[in-house]
Amino acid sequence: MITSAQLRAARALLGLEQRELARLAGLSIPTIQRMEKSEAMIRGNVDSLMKLISALDLAGIDLIMEGASSADGGRGVRLKASNNARPPSEAAGAEASGVSRARE
Repeated sequence: MITSAQLRAARALLGLEQRELARLAGLSIPTIQRMEKSEAMIRGNVDSLMKLISALDLAGIDLIMEGASSADGGRGVRLKASNNARPPSEAAGAEASGVSRARE
């Protein structure tokens, strides 16, 4: 399915506010807000999830699931496995000091 982090990233890539995504998906703003506040996988009404995924698809978002690659070779958002990822504050500090670590 889709995680809350993927939803927030997809909305950011599209430059959409929650209100606009809600309109595109035919959902309420509080529903989008609840989805974005979910921990890990979004849980909820299957119909609402399908509307959301369909709206993102029509808007040009390719949801890349864990371990999968992009079917069309286009841009996407992928979350690294937690054991490979650095905390955002550590990553920002390293980049600001000119130190970077190559990751696959």
